[in-house]
Amino acid sequence: MDAFYVALRITLVFYLVTPGSSTCPVGCSCTDDNLGRSLLCMETSMGQIPKDIPEDFIKIRIEKCHLTELPRASFFQVRALEFLWLNFNEITLMNIKSLEGLANLTELRLQGNKLTSVPWTAFQNTPKLKILDLKHNRLDVLPEHALRHLTALTYLDLSFNQLSVISKEVFTNWPLYQTAEKAWGKEGLVSNVVLALHDNPWLCDCRLKGFVEFIRGVSPPIILMNSYLMCSGPASKADKFFHEVQLKTCMKPVASAPETNITLPLGANATLTCLVKARPDPTIHWMYSLKIIRGFAAKETHIDEDTVASQLVIPSLHLADRGLYTCTANNFIGNSSISIALNISSSNFSAPLPPPVPMLSSDENAFIDIRIAKQTVYGVTLEWHAVTENPAETWFTIHFGKYDSPKKEMIYIGPGINSYSVSDLLPVTKYEVCVTLKNHPPREGQCIVFVTGNDISEMEQRERLIHIIVIVLAMVLAVPAGMYACTTEARFSCVDRCVDLWRRQRMHGENLQGTDRQGTFDSLQAASDEGLCRDSEEKPKKRRKSEDKCKGGSAAHLY
Repeated sequence: MDAFYVALRITLVFYLVTPGSSTCPVGCSCTDDNLGRSLLCMETSMGQIPKDIPEDFIKIRIEKCHLTELPRASFFQVRALEFLWLNFNEITLMNIKSLEGLANLTELRLQGNKLTSVPWTAFQNTPKLKILDLKHNRLDVLPEHALRHLTALTYLDLSFNQLSVISKEVFTNWPLYQTAEKAWGKEGLVSNVVLALHDNPWLCDCRLKGFVEFIRGVSPPIILMNSYLMCSGPASKADKFFHEVQLKTCMKPVASAPETNITLPLGANATLTCLVKARPDPTIHWMYSLKIIRGFAAKETHIDEDTVASQLVIPSLHLADRGLYTCTANNFIGNSSISIALNISSSNFSAPLPPPVPMLSSDENAFIDIRIAKQTVYGVTLEWHAVTENPAETWFTIHFGKYDSPKKEMIYIGPGINSYSVSDLLPVTKYEVCVTLKNHPPREGQCIVFVTGNDISEMEQRERLIHIIVIVLAMVLAVPAGMYACTTEARFSCVDRCVDLWRRQRMHGENLQGTDRQGTFDSLQAASDEGLCRDSEEKPKKRRKSEDKCKGGSAAHLY
């Protein structure tokens, strides 16, 4: 009997002094098995990762618990963790440091959440990760260097997401693929990697050409879970398998017109035709150089797979309809335009064609709010909102060029249009773009000054997003009035440079062509907390709050 009590006391002491063995988060169960200690939390409304998780867990499974995000260092204290299952929650945001401290993690499952993007550099903290399950999320972008840190992976599931266009370089740049491919060729034997990409809305146009060719020729070390990937669009290729389609190389728009100088009698119906050859299909719009009171209809038809005809119909010609009509076509590679001169012949009228410049307006009090709505590696898209007395008759002038250039390019925009794209921007260059009423010079609040970025660093390759219409390289910051909108990379400490420029100008009273410029970027989707709008930890913190704070928004990914 004495021996029994001694054994009981030893067991009790061991239980009390074993770290973490006596605690378990509320609403969860903790067990021990041959793999080690496990935490199971199912169908509880915790809403966030428990902060009191003991450090000795090997496996954590938190499912259907209404988690909405993975904050920084979510499981930092559980350094022995090998298996992490967070399926069927409502996770929409994953911090770039959310996996910090998990050097032993081998399996991560995030099935059935609401992730639209993943900070792929987070996986540099998980060098032993072998299984990554992301199926049934909302991922619509896969960066070119997404798999850079997944060097030990044997299973990657991206099925049932919203991926439409990705580059084959996503996989050919994968270090695991490169090294395993060489080993396979030399030794004839290597561990296979299972890859699931099915049930995504693949857009089979020229942008997917490289990826389709890669999938057709895929071989060990990569094995597709389902090799029958299917196109969801465009209409001509919908529901076809990758092996059934032939895709061509993308092509910048080339605009032309059967006639560029048309003369018609007064009262006749006019049809102006613009032919655009491009891959993928372009966006086409018409611009008028004269004041047009009436709205004209434009219709588009496909001549062949690569050629679109846009016809602008002008019924019952008036004398006011004379002028220069410009057809502009854009796709993600570039743009092209063609101008058509329309003349009106009349027995009682013989005046020459007026110049393609709109008349000055008497509406001096018009309010124009402008912003950079989208940016790409090739340029920016400008949008504006104007409050005028007669919006159906209001014309605008876009002034665009290098900031220090005395002469800016002027583009005239007719009624009903509130956006314009500028392409072929130079890197590390300061530009100014203004929107004014008709042919007026720029006034306060009608301009945006921005600086284009430089080449990206290795650590920021994750920002090189490949999406349906564009490769995104840069980020936009919303900034206070008088500061520049910097579209440059984070490693250039954009905010600090912008603040310094702004502060120097305020101190010396410099005038940006008569006034400080201001732009709004409130439509941009804020990105996750990655330190872009905070001071560097290495710099002194003795700054005024108005200088430290990023007003109006934070860094944003665009697509």
